[in-house]
Order: sequence, then C-alpha cells, then structure tokens
Amino acid sequence: MEQAPPDPERQLQPAPLEPLGCPDAGLGAAVGKEAAGAGEEDSGVDTMTHNNFWLKKIEISVSEAEKRTGRNAMNMQETYTAYLIETRSVEHTDGQSVLTDSLWRRYSEFELLRNYLLVYYPHIVVPPLPEKRAEFVWHKLSADNMDPDFVERRRIGLENFLLRIASHPILCRDKIFYLFLTQVFFFYLADSRLKALNATFRVKNPDKRFTDLKHYSDELQSVISHLLRVRARVADRLYGVYKVHGNYGRVFSEWSAIEKEMGDGLQSAGHHMDVYASSIDDILEDEEHYADQLKEYLFYAEALRAVCRKHELMQYDLEMAAQDLASKKQQCEELATGTVRTFSLKGMTTKLFGQETPEQREARIKVLEEQINEGEQQLKSKNLEGREFVKNAWADIERFKEQKNRDLKEALISYAVMQISMCKKGIQVWTNAKECFSKM
Repeated sequence: MEQAPPDPERQLQPAPLEPLGCPDAGLGAAVGKEAAGAGEEDSGVDTMTHNNFWLKKIEISVSEAEKRTGRNAMNMQETYTAYLIETRSVEHTDGQSVLTDSLWRRYSEFELLRNYLLVYYPHIVVPPLPEKRAEFVWHKLSADNMDPDFVERRRIGLENFLLRIASHPILCRDKIFYLFLTQVFFFYLADSRLKALNATFRVKNPDKRFTDLKHYSDELQSVISHLLRVRARVADRLYGVYKVHGNYGRVFSEWSAIEKEMGDGLQSAGHHMDVYASSIDDILEDEEHYADQLKEYLFYAEALRAVCRKHELMQYDLEMAAQDLASKKQQCEELATGTVRTFSLKGMTTKLFGQETPEQREARIKVLEEQINEGEQQLKSKNLEGREFVKNAWADIERFKEQKNRDLKEALISYAVMQISMCKKGIQVWTNAKECFSKM
C-alpha cells in the first residue's frame, strides 16, 4: 500500500531541520527572527500582506558563473558550472556595516532544492528551473550547455528561480530554503513521496477541476512550444535577411571606387548597410531574453501537472480506503447474518470443513468492528486532508494565474515593442540610404 500523504498542516510549516551552523550576521540579523516566527503564523493569511516577505529583508542574486572540474559520485572526472549566490540585508543597522553572505552552488543542488519543495509543498505550483540544456534554439546559436551565452542566460534563470521562491508567501518561509542560501553543507532528505508524484493512478471519481487544469497545462505547454519553434524559424530567416544586406554594403563600396560624382553617396550608403547587417547579432541576443521568459512558463506547465498528480494520488488513496472499509462492513454483515453474498475463499473453506463455532464468529466480528471503526476514522481524516489540499492548491493556483497573466502580458508587449523598434531602425537605415542617394 502507498505511503499516506503528509499532513497538510505539516506541509505548510518550514521543514523541521535544525540549522547546521550559525549563518553570517549579514543575512541572519535581517531575517533570522522573522523566518523563525513566520512558520508559527497561520498560513491562511492574505497573500498580499506577505508577498515579497524576504525580498523586503534581503537582496538575493546569482552574480557569477564559473566553469569547474571535479569528480562525481562515480569518481569520474567531470566539468560543470558553479554559480555564486549572494545575499545581502537591505535593512541598515546603525553603526554597523551591511555584510554579504555568498556561496557557490551547482545546478544539481538547485534541482535538489526544487525536488524538496515539490515533496513538502505538493499543493503549491513550485517555480521551475531554467533549462539544463538549450532547447528551441535557432541554428546560429550554440546548444552546448558550456557555451558562455547559454551559461549567462541560465545564471539569470537561476536567479529568477530564487527570487520567485523568495517572493512566494509560503515557500519564502521554509528553513531549507534559508539553509540553501546560507549554509555550504546544505543537504536534502530523500522521500519516497517524490516517486509517488511521478506515478499514475486511475481514480474512479476524478475532480473535474484538476482534470481541466491538467488539460490546460498540456495545452499551455503545446502552445508555448509551437511559439518558441516559430520564433526560432523567424530568427533563422531574419538573420539571413540582415546578413544579406551586408552584400549591399560590399557592392556599394566597390561601386563607389569607380565613380567620381556618385562615389561619396554610394560609400555612405554602403556604410549604413554594413551597420544594418551587423545589428542583427544584438537584436537576436535580446530576443533570447524574451524566449527564456516563455520557456519559464513552458516548464511551469509541468509544475501544474505535479499538483494534479498529487491530487490524483490523494484521491486514489481515499478511494482505496473507502473500498477497503466497504469490504470489511460486508464481511461483518455476512458473519452476523450467516449469509455469503459474494464468492470467497473463506466461504469455500466453510463448505468443505464445516461452520465456525459461535465463539469464533463473535471473535471475528469483534475484530472486524474494530477495523471498521479505525477505517472510518482514517476515511474521515483522509476526506478532511483532501479538502484542505484542494483549498490550499486552488489558492496557490489562483496566485499563479495572476502571476502568469501579468508576466506573459509584459513579455509579449516588450517583444512587440522590440520588433517595432527593429523595424523603425530598418526604416531609418533605408531613409539614410535614400538621403545618400539624393546627394549624388
């Protein structure tokens, strides 16, 4: 039988692990007392009053990325990238300098942190990590995960991941998150429930809301995937169009060498074309920033499905408990009345070897009644736990929807503004070229 889901009240509290040591004064003085007391508060308080709880106390940044070489668990040499996390108090203490805490983390350690959050906060849409390897890239962009440009974009994504957690009204108060930012010897306690999150259960009475949410997450992932593929194809063609304009520059420059009256105008027009051709590199580099914003919500789709899977697990566990309780009640009724409604091995044994004595029957009935009473209590507890999960999950899903709508709206508007600006620069280049031709 699957392990019972954790107590919802436990899920909303910081992990019960004692700090491994004393954090530096900079961050500890800023958030130590607040973080410790936050876990004791009611988790049902209004989201807006606690939003950006830690961001008001500290600044979190992933400031550097560094290529390193070491040995893995198999004692094999490997090359990896480490990221420098810096935390600094934004509250100035009279007469004291503001201290900065810093430590290095690998991408795999960020994965451990997120896996922990998935297990202990199953009702929350946990922020996703940036991609481990480049996806949806146009052909001139390197797909190597050690490429400096990719590492820089991933550094920005990891910083955004930490800021998302720090601004979440519940996740920001977790003690393990605090240790991740301050303790070198951060560790993660493995839990079999992580495997349960990836299991598939066939429930008899699925909740339509979660079924619809699962379908929505699939559709969201599909739409964003198609959008990223289209953008990559457009980037490929745009790159070619811009670079071809460099040929105009070369031709005008060569032409200017054989002309006297027209030479200066052709030379100037060629210069404008060269500038136009070279500008595409910076344009597409800026575009990758907007692509990364879309990719974040591509990965958020999986976070939504994780919440749905957890609900399926709880619903499956509830249905199995109800089925087991119904079976025991039927057995008890059959023993009490002496009638057998369904085929059973016990019934065949009775026919072959004779009836039980009244004392044996009474003893079995007593055991079943105790099991029925225990089962009813468990079923009631699971029902309460399920309702609590649904309430907390939908509260966080509504928070996520507001965040998604706001972020994607800003990203799409910014992308459109960038395209408009790019077109205006193209118009300006040809306007300048026209003026050059007019002066010939």
